[in-house]
Amino acid sequence: MDKFSSKSLKEQVYDHLRGEIHRHRLRPGSAIHMDEMCRSLGISRTPLRDALMQLAVEGFVVISPRRGVAVNTLTLDDIRHSYQVIGALEGEALRTTVPHLTPPDIAGMRTLNARMARAIAKNDFFRFYEHNLAFHDVYLRPCANPLLIDSVTSLKRRLYDFVSAKQWIREWEEVSIGEHERLVGFIEAGDGEGAAAYVREVHWSFAVQEPFIRRYYFPEGTADIGKEKAR
Repeated sequence: MDKFSSKSLKEQVYDHLRGEIHRHRLRPGSAIHMDEMCRSLGISRTPLRDALMQLAVEGFVVISPRRGVAVNTLTLDDIRHSYQVIGALEGEALRTTVPHLTPPDIAGMRTLNARMARAIAKNDFFRFYEHNLAFHDVYLRPCANPLLIDSVTSLKRRLYDFVSAKQWIREWEEVSIGEHERLVGFIEAGDGEGAAAYVREVHWSFAVQEPFIRRYYFPEGTADIGKEKAR
């Protein structure tokens, strides 16, 4: 029996490959041999090709006419650029949505932040990640800009999925929760401009977060090597 059902086959293959990358079973720089992958999953080349094309658009893999498909690397410059874009887009979303967020929305953000803290206490990275995304979605969803939301979602997937959960830094997540509280304060005061600036200049600022970024993404001290590869 095939490993996947025929329903939403491309999406299932996409999720499977993302999971393999996240678990480092498909390591950065490693080749993906389509025929072997098709045999392993019991599928045809079409859903695999379609899934790989989506992964290439999102930066997870590189497709070369001569070299085939390889898992991409995540360099320091990649992370810097992603932070700049996410900060700009989330800032714009906040400018648009803060005037329309309600007391229940604000209470929901505080509840999600508390759930993040409980997840940290239980050393549950995946639950923390889930609540973290939901926290940001409270102000992203109402912006009614699907392109903005899709872009932020894609960039976050790349930032989070390239790293094993075992590498997470408790101190960084605790700092993030504090930043969330500060952000909620701006929102509660109806200060959309202040909230947008805080997201850009602190929460998604590469310069501010760089010490944690280096520890999280480059625990072996290889950040400079990764930076050179991006040039």
